[in-house]
Order: sequence, then structure tokens, then C-alpha cells
Amino acid sequence: QGQLVESGGGLVQAGGSLRLSCVASGRTFTFSRYAKGWFRQAPGKEREFVAAIGWSGSSTFYADSVKGRFTISRNNAENTVYLQMNSLKPEDTAVYYCVARSTPLAATGTRDYDYWGQGTQVTVSS
Repeated sequence: QGQLVESGGGLVQAGGSLRLSCVASGRTFTFSRYAKGWFRQAPGKEREFVAAIGWSGSSTFYADSVKGRFTISRNNAENTVYLQMNSLKPEDTAVYYCVARSTPLAATGTRDYDYWGQGTQVTVSS
């Protein structure tokens, strides 16, 4: 069964940056053609969409709250998707989840994704 493993989370001061990585394993060649993305869930809040990217990397989507600050990218040769987070705010504090779906087209809904990672904690201090 395919798996997604996130890394790169941690503690950072407001205004700082972090880069999250997500490596797909178990279905290497299939995952390389899947759309991927990131969701997050803050304490006491519902899980929300953050960013998504199509299989080729040419099509991207972002939540309004992160536009201009976050950038999603991918390297299919390494089976990896990234989330570069700049100008971080305390409200960005959440567990971030890497996701993938069995289609090349990007999407923004929770139900659109078939595979979910275990999550990585991002904490932004004031």
C-alpha cells in the first residue's frame, strides 16, 4: 500500500520560514502521476485546504489565507512534494497533512484525496 511521509515541521518565530517535504513510497511510479496537496488542522478548528498541485507541477491552487506566502512544488523524479512557507503567522500553527489523489488533476476538497500522511506539527510563536 502506498504511503506519504511528511517532514520539516517545527517551531519558528512569526515572520520566519519553514519548508515541508512529503515523500511517497510503495507505489513510486503511480504516485509520480498523482495530484498532491496539503491540508492543515489547528487546535479546535476543522481541517482546511492549504495548497494543491497537478501531476506536472504547472497547475497550482492556494487557500486565500496563504496566497503570496506559501508555495507548493514537486519533484516527480524524487517522488516528493514541498510546501515552502514564508512570512509565517501565529494563525498558521497547525498539524499539516500531505495528501495525494489517484488522478493527475488538482482539487481542493477533503473527499477528493485518497492518500493521507500522518501529519507534521508547525508551531509559529508571537
